[in-house]
Amino acid sequence: MTADPQAATKTGYDGETLASLTADATAIMARYPDPRSGLLPMLHLVQSVDGYVSRDGILFCAEMLGITAAEVSAVATFYTQYKRHPNGTYTVGVCTNTLCAVMGGDAIFDELSDHLGVGHDETTDDGAITLERIECNAACDYAPVVMVNWEFFDNQTPETATALADQLRLGDDVVPTRGAASVCSFKQMSRVLAGFPDGRADEGTGAGEPTLAGLKIARERGWTAPEAQVEPAETGVSTGSTSEGSTSKSTGTAAGQTSPPVGTPGSSAERKPATSSDTQTGKDKKPGEDAK
Repeated sequence: MTADPQAATKTGYDGETLASLTADATAIMARYPDPRSGLLPMLHLVQSVDGYVSRDGILFCAEMLGITAAEVSAVATFYTQYKRHPNGTYTVGVCTNTLCAVMGGDAIFDELSDHLGVGHDETTDDGAITLERIECNAACDYAPVVMVNWEFFDNQTPETATALADQLRLGDDVVPTRGAASVCSFKQMSRVLAGFPDGRADEGTGAGEPTLAGLKIARERGWTAPEAQVEPAETGVSTGSTSEGSTSKSTGTAAGQTSPPVGTPGSSAERKPATSSDTQTGKDKKPGEDAK
C-alpha cells in the first residue's frame, strides 16, 4: 500500500474505514512468517466491518496480500463462517447432527424456521437473525444445543428456542448457558475471530456438570488411567525347542522398531503382490488404470 492507500485501492471504502482496516490487517500479517497465512483472520476482519465478505472486502484482502481476488474468493467460498451476503445481527445456529437431532434438534430448527419465516442461511426481514443448521456445536453433553454468535444455549426445546429468538429480535439482553456473560453482535464476534480479543474470554462457566460428571466419578472411586504396557523387545523370527520337545516360532518387533516387520499385517512398507486382489483395479480407479 502507498502512503495514500485510498488513491491506489479498487475498493469502495472511505478513507477512514480503509485506514483502520489497513492498520488491523497489517497487525494480522505481522503474526505470520508468510503474510498470506493471515488471509483467514483477515476475512473475519472485513466481515467485522461489512457484516459479510463483500466485494470490497475481497479486493482489500487481495491488495494487502498481493494475491488475486479469485484466490481470496476461493477461500471465502470454502468456509461456512464466511458469509457472501449480509448476515443478521445474530447468527442462530441449531445443531442438527446425530445426537442433537435425536434429542430434538431437528424439531427445534423446524419450529424456528416456521416461527421466523426463514430457512437455512436466510435472514429475517428486520435483519436481526440469520438461521443456520450447524453440523456440530461440540457440546453433545448438553444436547440439543443452540448457539447465538457462537455462544452456548444448552438443553433447548422448540419453545425455549423461539422465546430466545423473540428476545433477540426485541433487542433484549440474553445470557448464554456457559461462557461469556452476554451475546455480542455478529460483527463484534467476527472481530474476535480475526484475533482481536474483547476481554470476555474468562467470563462465565467453561465446563458444566455434565462435562465433568465422568471426572467426578473417577475421582470419587480412585480411578486412574492405566500406565502404558511396554512389551519386551524381540529380535525377528526365532525357532527353538519347548520343554515338550516340539518347536515353536515367535515373530516380534526388533528392538527400537515401532512398526510391524515388512510384509506382515499392519505394515505400511511396500511388498510384492501376493493375491489377485493386489493387482485388480480398485473401485476408485478408471478401467485400464494400473493398480498401485
